[in-house]
Amino acid sequence: MTASNSDQGRPTQMATSASGKAGTSQWDRVAGMDEFRALMKARVKFVVPATIFFVVYYFALPISVGYFPHFMDKPVLGPVNLAYLFALSQFFMAWIIAWLYVRAARKFDILSEQIHKKLESGKGGA
Repeated sequence: MTASNSDQGRPTQMATSASGKAGTSQWDRVAGMDEFRALMKARVKFVVPATIFFVVYYFALPISVGYFPHFMDKPVLGPVNLAYLFALSQFFMAWIIAWLYVRAARKFDILSEQIHKKLESGKGGA
C-alpha cells in the first residue's frame, strides 16, 4: 500500500490529542499548536528578508557591471577595481548571513524544545 503525496514526509503515528480525540496524527497535533505557529513565524521573519537581501546583493554585481561599467572599473588598490572588491565582498556577506542564521537558529531551537516538551507531557495539540 502506498501513501498519497500529501502524506509523504509526515509522521503516520496516530495519537490521542489533549482533548481526547483519537485518530489525530502527531503532525496535526504539532501543526495546531500556538508554539509551532510562533516557530514558523520566527523562521519566516528571518529567512525571507535574509534571502531577499542576499539575492539583491548577489545580482547587484552583474547589474552594476552591466549598467555602470565606468564606475565599477575605478581602481581602488592598484589593479584591483570596485567590481573585484564587490565580488570578494559577496563571500564575506554569505558568511555573515550564515553566522546571523546560526544565532537566530538558537532561538528556533528553544521554541522547538518547548514544543517537544509540551508533546511529551501530553499537553500539546488540538
